[in-house]
Amino acid sequence: MTGRGMDALRRWWRNHDQPETPHGDNGDGQAHRQRLGQQAETLALRHLERAGLELLRRNARAGRGEIDLILRDGDTLVFVEVRAREHGALVAAAESLSARKCAKVRETAERLIASQPSWQGLYCRFDVVAITARGAHNHIDWLPNAF
Repeated sequence: MTGRGMDALRRWWRNHDQPETPHGDNGDGQAHRQRLGQQAETLALRHLERAGLELLRRNARAGRGEIDLILRDGDTLVFVEVRAREHGALVAAAESLSARKCAKVRETAERLIASQPSWQGLYCRFDVVAITARGAHNHIDWLPNAF
């Protein structure tokens, strides 16, 4: 996440008494962006758990890919990509997901399923949780079967 979306999340978290995190050692703010991404994932996870989904893994890595959240919805594995942007950004959170990123998420999911025998044979679904920061409030859009 870069640019205006990051600025919106920073403002939102400051307004909710979250302590500021200093920028990473390399000076580009990578550690700070990672922290904000984790906070967006936490918002998404809370939303999905309230809907009855069960968390299996967070930030699951396989090969060079990562999946933000993996949950179970009955007999369905749900692979979730979390996107966050500021209200009024040039590209909305839900629209910021490229075809390349979707393909990478699918490839990572295939690798993870192959490494987890208990997941094999379950249905799979790819969802997006789009968070739009609006000042001190967030709007969360859950898009099941997004890709």
